[in-house]
Amino acid sequence: MMEASSCLRYRVCGSGSHMIWLCLFLVVVLQSCSPALSDSPYLVGMGSFDITGPAADVNMMGYANTEQIASGIHFRLKARAFIVAEPNGKRVVFVNLDACMASQLVTIKVLERLKARYGDLYNENNVAISGIHTHAGPGGYLQYVVYIVTSLGFVRQSFDVLVNGIEQCIVEAHNNLRPGKIYVNKGDLLDAGVNRSPSAYLNNPAEERSKYQYNVDKEMTLIKFVDDELGPVGSFNWFATHGTSMSRTNSLISGDNKGAAARFMEDWAEQNGIPKQGAHVTNDGLESLHRISGLPRRVSSIIPEPNEITDDLVQLASSYEASGGRRLSGSSITKRIRSTQENKPKFVSAFCQSNCGDVSPNVLGTFCIDTGLPCDFNHSTCNGKNELCYGRGPGYPDEFESTRIIGSRQFLKAVDLFNSASEEIQGRVDYRHTYLDFSQLEVNVPSSTGGQQVVKTCPAAMGFAFAAGTTDGPGAFDFKQGDVKGNPFWRLVRNLLKTPGKEQVDCQAPKPILLDTGEMKEPYDWAPAILPIQIIRIGQLVILCVPGEFTTMAGRRLRDSVKKALTSDNSGEFNGIHVVLAGLTNTYSQYITTFEEYQIQRYEGASTLYGPHTLSGYIQEFQKLAAAMVANKEVPTNFQPPDMLDKQIGLLPGVMFDSTPPGVKFGDVSSDVPASSTFRKGSVVNATFYSACPRNDLLTDGTFALVEKLNGTDNWVPAYDDDDWSLRFVWSRPAKLSPRSFATLEWTVPEDAPSGVYRLRHFGASKPLFGSIKHFTGTSRAFAVR
Repeated sequence: MMEASSCLRYRVCGSGSHMIWLCLFLVVVLQSCSPALSDSPYLVGMGSFDITGPAADVNMMGYANTEQIASGIHFRLKARAFIVAEPNGKRVVFVNLDACMASQLVTIKVLERLKARYGDLYNENNVAISGIHTHAGPGGYLQYVVYIVTSLGFVRQSFDVLVNGIEQCIVEAHNNLRPGKIYVNKGDLLDAGVNRSPSAYLNNPAEERSKYQYNVDKEMTLIKFVDDELGPVGSFNWFATHGTSMSRTNSLISGDNKGAAARFMEDWAEQNGIPKQGAHVTNDGLESLHRISGLPRRVSSIIPEPNEITDDLVQLASSYEASGGRRLSGSSITKRIRSTQENKPKFVSAFCQSNCGDVSPNVLGTFCIDTGLPCDFNHSTCNGKNELCYGRGPGYPDEFESTRIIGSRQFLKAVDLFNSASEEIQGRVDYRHTYLDFSQLEVNVPSSTGGQQVVKTCPAAMGFAFAAGTTDGPGAFDFKQGDVKGNPFWRLVRNLLKTPGKEQVDCQAPKPILLDTGEMKEPYDWAPAILPIQIIRIGQLVILCVPGEFTTMAGRRLRDSVKKALTSDNSGEFNGIHVVLAGLTNTYSQYITTFEEYQIQRYEGASTLYGPHTLSGYIQEFQKLAAAMVANKEVPTNFQPPDMLDKQIGLLPGVMFDSTPPGVKFGDVSSDVPASSTFRKGSVVNATFYSACPRNDLLTDGTFALVEKLNGTDNWVPAYDDDDWSLRFVWSRPAKLSPRSFATLEWTVPEDAPSGVYRLRHFGASKPLFGSIKHFTGTSRAFAVR
């Protein structure tokens, strides 16, 4: 090489001194071009969009509690996406939803829209859609009967807002594709999750358990996206803890702890001016974001600097009475605060779910609500009753505070990993995907004699302990976790629906079958049989996309088996890989335990649909995907999941009409802020308005609630909306079937809120008995904040 370069140097530069400048010019050009090539190994695009569903009347998905009906908004739900593409090669899409889980039907319809828009660029092979597992989002968007019973069947509004939002966030990410780098980092977060089924975990082999320090995974894996020009533009991380900081009695739509963490990190990025040219990330802003009140929020860029409260301002506030309700055009109530950021690149942060099956965020332990004593270890009961045993979050008894704390802990760890990320991701973008029939999958497992035997998975079925619920949300009646026998009375009730045959009973053993969902087909399928599995690779990051909730040890076994399969060749291409598990992805099929945990039949084992060999089936088939990826071979599939949209039945009544008392307009104040009032930081301001059903218009990317600040003497500017942690929108009816309703806005004044004059504003949409939906607004009396 040296001789060749010497020859080149002689031939180019040796023909005269006038060529020296040409040589120098070439050197400069080559030096300036080389970094440009190495700085852009990928095209990176980020996107997000509002997916907040109906905030009234719809049952929430997760706890299967028929009494948990949405009635307002804690903060809004988002779909967040990244796209990574090789400039002239493959690309992948990963979408994280502030939803309980992905839905097969939603995935199908999103892929149809992407095909119509982009052709074959995005498809089932390279698109993954994952849920964070919040239990505080509207249900009714899955297609299988068992998952929509409590929501009175299919809820088209819940379904449509998800499909639309996912499509829009992918479109935004696609339009934002620009050259950039990706970094990966990992670290332990010790205080955001505990094992809620430790007795089942202890049934795993002692030798296996001795490999791990904890009975839940404590590691967070984060990837950081850096645009070549704008600097950092986003981050996604995977960490296992349930979205159950909000309880089974909460009725406000919420992203729970992971949605809160995402909200906090996006607020932090905005306060740090991220993204920006030549962005340099610091820890500045963490203290202001998490002051004593711990109420981080996003503020409109036009809010002025804090000013001191004077008697004149108090007097000025008292001069602004409630405005009274008035009608609006629909377009004037959307993008109030977000409109100030429309032309500015936004930072997208997602806190993704992993193997959370047996991991609870209620880290203080489980206690009996009648005695205050710890619950029974094996069955999670209190004097034999499961409904008295509850886990306690770190903010107990305040579920909002528990949500904030667990969210904040994830957020702070993510910021730490984000700021210290230095390992650059390099290598190919690749993916493998297939569909499997888990109702009759043949699986090779070790035999008792030391050889191999072929077993089968089973049609889906749920055990008696499923009805016992968990310590995050106990069930009812006399069910209990750890039940391997069942109950004669409930067997009789079960048989009225479907009596399982001997083959199914033997296949599912030792699970006593409560609901034989895999063999229940009326009015259409009760449970899935065809499931997707998927591997996404971005350089040394490998994402295992699974359609359910793996327990801690089940997830460890799957990750280890895939890592072993990928590194089995001698090429070294997969050395140093980071394998993460993305739970609740592309569809939903409940839980996956280890064979040993299944024998104990706690909630997770009773909810492992396809029998004791379910995990072995996943490991076997993921190893095949990994082997195909190593060999650069395609993976055939002989199955397709059903599209049952046309079969869906929805029994939730629509909104008939809205009304107010005689002489009262929509948007009028029912209960106002006290006259001439002044509030200090940390105090709560509220006002109640005559309102209408939020199902009339979801106000997607808009707001039902707004805090406005007086700028000057007669200019009200938006400060906080219903996507802010500090502002809650609570909706109610005086009676179940009443056409009248109320909206209460509750604002906890943040510690860093600027002093000044404020008021509360409500937006809504009313439906008359005849005619079209009309939008309205109204404001409270003004008040001062010190």
